[in-house]
Amino acid sequence: MATITSDMIKDLRERTGAGLMDCKKALTEVDADIEKAVEYLRKKGIAGAAKKAGRIATEGAVTSYIHMNHRVGVLLEVNCETDFVAKTADFQAFCADVAMQIAAMNPVCVRREEMDTSKVESERALLREKALAEGKPEKIVDKIVDGQVGKFYSEHVLLEQKFVKDDKKTIELLQQELVAKLGENIKIRRFTRYELGEGLEKKTEDFAAEVAAQIKA
Repeated sequence: MATITSDMIKDLRERTGAGLMDCKKALTEVDADIEKAVEYLRKKGIAGAAKKAGRIATEGAVTSYIHMNHRVGVLLEVNCETDFVAKTADFQAFCADVAMQIAAMNPVCVRREEMDTSKVESERALLREKALAEGKPEKIVDKIVDGQVGKFYSEHVLLEQKFVKDDKKTIELLQQELVAKLGENIKIRRFTRYELGEGLEKKTEDFAAEVAAQIKA
């Protein structure tokens, strides 16, 4: 068995935020492979997050984000279980990142259950019609459309969107990692996104793309 050093444990703690004993156990389980230990702790954290999902979360914070050009703004409510966690730097940073995500990517809702079903069915019908028009075999059209509807959700549902700062993670995974780190149920409850002149007749500009580009820069 490979030797587990204090430097390895320190490195793993810095990368994952996990406790000392959890890091030592993870390294032991994967024969001191740091990358495998990170994945081990991530999976363990997600499993733990699922168990906490049913717990009541009525504390938290309302966060605002105004983009630097003052043309896009967001109000966001994120809930947790205690006022103590709501005041932590990790929780506050998560709220700020999610508000920025909403400004950049303009989601329609937090989770797919909140999506207007008529909008989804309309999209499904259009995709099916397009697939048939392209000559796709009818017996596989529904499977093709299911995949495209899944992509539709990933573009419009906040929790399913890729995080603008790290596209290897979704917002849901980011939330689960925070639950694992802080030990409380954390939920994104609701948001409102404002775009200057929205609903008024004006010159067409893609502010969402502009915000996303500036964040990545």
